[in-house]
Amino acid sequence: MHVAQVTQLAVQTNYAPPQKSGRICLVLWGKFNPCARANQSEEESTINSKLCLNSASSVSTIHAYSATQWAQTAMEENMEEGQTQKGCFECCIKCLGGIPYASLIATILLYAGVALFCGCGHEALSGTVTILQNNFEVVRGAGDTIDVFTMIDIFKYVIYGVAAAFFVYGILLMVEGFFTTGAIKDLYGDFKITTCGRCVSGWFIMLTYIFMLAWLGVTAFTSLPVFMYFNIWTLCQNVTIMESTDLCFDLRQFGIVSIHEQKTVCTLNENFSKLCQSNDLNMTFHLFIVALAGAGAAVIAMVHYLMVLSANWAYVKDACRMQKYEDIKSKEEQELHDIHSTRSKERLNAYT
Repeated sequence: MHVAQVTQLAVQTNYAPPQKSGRICLVLWGKFNPCARANQSEEESTINSKLCLNSASSVSTIHAYSATQWAQTAMEENMEEGQTQKGCFECCIKCLGGIPYASLIATILLYAGVALFCGCGHEALSGTVTILQNNFEVVRGAGDTIDVFTMIDIFKYVIYGVAAAFFVYGILLMVEGFFTTGAIKDLYGDFKITTCGRCVSGWFIMLTYIFMLAWLGVTAFTSLPVFMYFNIWTLCQNVTIMESTDLCFDLRQFGIVSIHEQKTVCTLNENFSKLCQSNDLNMTFHLFIVALAGAGAAVIAMVHYLMVLSANWAYVKDACRMQKYEDIKSKEEQELHDIHSTRSKERLNAYT
């Protein structure tokens, strides 16, 4: 935009600059210096030129310069209004882009596995107590004797603790995923990539690995009652085939009762037929199967978390290096800008 056009725009908008008399020293920036020499080079024309004008020429020059500033301000305001009128669609897209989907999937899988294991495992243990008391005639020991019923009560309390602990742990891993995703996508945002952040990621990796090994042990341990109930369930399914055969199921084989107690159920016994006809056996057996599946899902979730945390740790490490590079680059650019500004001022002083 030339000075005459800008001046005309200012006149149309009724912009009136201050009128002053005498000689005024005005500093103009940019290429639109109307008093620049015709044979002046491009580099010299972009440097600030100090013009000492009389009252008539200074008024028109101030008029043009002020109109240019007004036009730039109006353009910036229009751009800001356009950005505010974009609506919430872009904001939703930006928010969805910051969600750690890998951590979200792992968290959902962990909660599902823990819920299945804890809920079905608790009910299966309660059904086991009913079967032992009604069909195997096992009596709870008096006093503080540690028997199978005491162990079942301990397992129930462990289930309560596992449910609460992994609910909190899933939230912590999800929060860590949000922070890591934000740190990767916005190095200079509110969340800074620090050495503490990398240490936290490494700590979560080690802790998740330990929990994965623990869930592997829980899965192996849960398979034992599934195997035991599978044997009983198989005998019940084949009882019609083996009518003349007397097969017995002894609890001492599984360590449920002491070696001195003889708690057996045979196929020709009435208790065995009651056990096969009741819903407790079928329900408890399938509940243990679902609990085993939940423990396996928790193991898969831990493996998924290990992959996500390892990838996030590597990304954070690379992002930290990139942040250091950007800091060094910005400092060098600032130094170059300062040097260029100093040289420009020196050349301006020499020119004037």
